[in-house]
Amino acid sequence: MSLENLPLGINTLRVLREHNCVYVDKTQMAYQLIRIPGRFFLSRPRRFGKSLFVDTLKEIFEGNQRLFTGLYIHDKWDWSQICPVIKIDFAGGVLRSREELDEKIRDLLTVNGNRLGVASNNQSISGMFAEIISQAAERYGRRVVVLVDEYDKPILDNIDRPGVAAELREGLKNLYSVLKEQDANLQFVFMTGVTKFSKVSLFSGINQLKDITISEAYSSICGYSETDLRESFGAHLVGVDLEAVRRWYNGYNWTGSERVYNPYDILLFISEGGRFRNYWFETGNPSFLVKLFQTNRYFLPKLEDLEVTEEILEAFDIERINPVTLLFQAGYLTIERTFTRRERYMFALKIPNLEVRLALNDQFISAYAGMVNERIEFQDTLYDCLQRGEVEALVRALKRLFAGIPWRNFTNNDLADFEGYYASVIYAFLSSLDARVIPEDISNYGQADMTVMLGAQIYVMEIKVVDGERIEGNPALEQIVARNYAAKYRGEPGRVVHELGLVFSRATRNLIQAGARV
Repeated sequence: MSLENLPLGINTLRVLREHNCVYVDKTQMAYQLIRIPGRFFLSRPRRFGKSLFVDTLKEIFEGNQRLFTGLYIHDKWDWSQICPVIKIDFAGGVLRSREELDEKIRDLLTVNGNRLGVASNNQSISGMFAEIISQAAERYGRRVVVLVDEYDKPILDNIDRPGVAAELREGLKNLYSVLKEQDANLQFVFMTGVTKFSKVSLFSGINQLKDITISEAYSSICGYSETDLRESFGAHLVGVDLEAVRRWYNGYNWTGSERVYNPYDILLFISEGGRFRNYWFETGNPSFLVKLFQTNRYFLPKLEDLEVTEEILEAFDIERINPVTLLFQAGYLTIERTFTRRERYMFALKIPNLEVRLALNDQFISAYAGMVNERIEFQDTLYDCLQRGEVEALVRALKRLFAGIPWRNFTNNDLADFEGYYASVIYAFLSSLDARVIPEDISNYGQADMTVMLGAQIYVMEIKVVDGERIEGNPALEQIVARNYAAKYRGEPGRVVHELGLVFSRATRNLIQAGARV
């Protein structure tokens, strides 16, 4: 029996079904969405299956029943309810100005109008869109379905140019505001994107949209669940270490009971013969995001212990970009759990899996330490020292590491004066080794700056930064000992606990004192 084909790069349901490709059936959730009129918004990271889901909705509303043979919705939907569909897709190409955006929108509206047999002579984009909707409803005798895929891509493509991004935002707002005006002629609206802009900046004209991004019922609307992996790809994964696959590519959660796999990773992993790589991460360009963390002097160890409110996850504004918001919406952070604190709904966030942890921290190393080619040598050395418990060699490696950071990395910025800088660099290196890092590790006696665990070794670290080049003693180690930070780890079977005090100088931008004891 031959295996089904992998739907690599296929975002069109018709092509996928007609070429015997694996299709993970998401039509049960599609049915839940469309059985009554509605207006919905979904945010998911890039390459997570949003476009295929949008195309699936299009085929359902256009009544293409044969494509759904054997799928959940096939015997539940009234296929005689054919609706005119307007599909607006910004996935292709890069738009660099308001003029290019307006031209693109007019082209998209013209294509949709021609397909539906309606036309508009209105010169304004909003007028053109409104006429196409109203004329389509009149011609077909049914309310119109509007599907918008990657609604925010023109803005995100220019996120490093705030002025241009703001102009594009206004152009999109002009388009999307028509949806509120034409509400009586609309059966269903579905919009997807990576980010969710605040209502005042972009959504003010379409505030009737229901956001299902973190709705438990739709948590697995994109991505593959464990059940999907087993039932749809089981034959492709015979002999594969599934626990390793889970560590590398699973872990995404939008408050559902089951975490999902990144679909792009799974398809590439299978097609490449089971080779573990950063397939999804390499398709993006997080340089702006990483630069944002650097500019904001973000304390990187905090990424291991993030607790935020709901509005931080949802609100995205070009003028006030919150790096944590962007990190979550782009897929580099996911929801670990939810809880209530002082009547506020809260979210604990985490890095989803090994792929993102390794690759993201490599990016942070490049930004915070200015290292690319030298990075792997330091990573190898640090890993060996940590795993073997060779503290003296570890200290020497750290001194070489900071000595190797190019001075140009600090040109026109005061990054090295930021006390959390040294901890951030150490965190990025150690986390890129998949060591377990606990920032601000709390005990009955206070909190250590960082605890690092790798293999049988536990390192309780305190980091101090001083202005001069010489000091008496080691205040960092003295604090660890005096406050007994390591007490809670002593006595663990088979584990060795190291107390490590590191003192850095702003003047030399390096480690000037290190002390340790076991």
